[in-house]
Amino acid sequence: MALSRSARLGALTAAAASFLVIAASPAPSPGAPGIGDPYFPQLGNGGFDARHYALDVSYDPGTARLDGRTTITARATQSLTSFDLDLQKLEVTRIEVNGRRAAFTREGDEIRITPRGVLRKGRDFTVTVTYGGVPQPLSGPIVFGSKYGWMKTTDGVFVACEPNAASTWFPSSDHPSDKATYDIRITAPKGLTAVSNGRLVSTYDKGGRTVTHWRESRPMATYLATATIGKFDVRTGRTPSGIPIYVAIDPALAHSNTVDVYAVTAEATDYWSKVFGPYPFEETGAIVDDMPEAGFSLEVQSKPAYSAVRNETTIVHELAHQWFGDSVSVERWKDIWLNEGFATYAQWLWAEHKGTRSAHDSFLAAYGARQSDTAFWQIKVADPQRDTMFASAVYERGAMTLQALRERIGDTAFFRLLPAWTALHRYGNAGTEDFIRLAEKVSGRKLGDLFQKWIFTTGRPAL
Repeated sequence: MALSRSARLGALTAAAASFLVIAASPAPSPGAPGIGDPYFPQLGNGGFDARHYALDVSYDPGTARLDGRTTITARATQSLTSFDLDLQKLEVTRIEVNGRRAAFTREGDEIRITPRGVLRKGRDFTVTVTYGGVPQPLSGPIVFGSKYGWMKTTDGVFVACEPNAASTWFPSSDHPSDKATYDIRITAPKGLTAVSNGRLVSTYDKGGRTVTHWRESRPMATYLATATIGKFDVRTGRTPSGIPIYVAIDPALAHSNTVDVYAVTAEATDYWSKVFGPYPFEETGAIVDDMPEAGFSLEVQSKPAYSAVRNETTIVHELAHQWFGDSVSVERWKDIWLNEGFATYAQWLWAEHKGTRSAHDSFLAAYGARQSDTAFWQIKVADPQRDTMFASAVYERGAMTLQALRERIGDTAFFRLLPAWTALHRYGNAGTEDFIRLAEKVSGRKLGDLFQKWIFTTGRPAL
């Protein structure tokens, strides 16, 4: 059938428009090796958004060797000719993209992968990495001078990876701005217990080894993933409000219990659910291991990890992180006060709840404990720098900021703000400016001077 002249012109016009769109689209290119976080420029990766991790790791405590196979489902955010993953020290033996073997090169902790064809923008793809070796923990001034990451214990391994150690045991886009869901399968010698994030899907024996499958169905930052293995006494149940709870405690610590970890975890989870908004995950709990070399605890998503039996204050701090840090994660590491300041302030709220000390008095005690010339007042809380991102000032001055805010806007607005914040950014990422905007919206007041005084400048603010 012949086209009329007007139809032919219309077809030509449509074809020209289509050509212009194609011509305007960026040419396929490599993804960036990092997202450009000022503290960790090479961590995370550009050009794609990780959607799901399927981790399959097998660990031999006798040799300390880990063998892994990780499949990442991701969505291309640009048309990619190649892309990077983060992996520290371990040897890669094979990589497949969409089921086809892919070429790769390595430079330090960066793996550059070149698929056989272009990965088109907006389309999902899978990358499977087979790797192995002896994972090495990190150390240095960042985390209180302690080792962190994949840490060998006498009977297994303690895994706590903030801020940059998830890639010591699995290939990833290792930055909290790229959250994903997880299936984690752990193979370990029979008689050991493997604990991870989310809920337990299955466990079965295979020869002399046990395979344990955990599933975290809520988005999670890489540093919050764990595969802690060892001998544990496990107690499960529900909190008084009905939230499933799973607590694993190393039996070597049985006689060092100064606190009922299970009871405090249950009580605090339910209380924070009233103050901060609904509990964001499928399960709460704790992992308590005998790991003296790690002098810290970590807000592992759904099950905070403690390197020894800790006190009630530490437990309520790490559980508050399930809202502030885990569900609502930082966009960049400079905003770490949104995690640590909020969790420290939760300790003050807990003392107030228990009737032992008001948050106002906790504020005055923290403020009065340091004179004006101490280093505590010389850190800019809203951008503390990499090596001092976990300095006490970030924790306590962050908490002071929240108490100053509470006293400025009043309890009614303040206790509307906290659950509004966790609801608005649930399972996502946010920064300091986002919090200030919301605080001003909820309170109906301009608050720039308050935040300038407490977190954007150094020096001891006048009361």
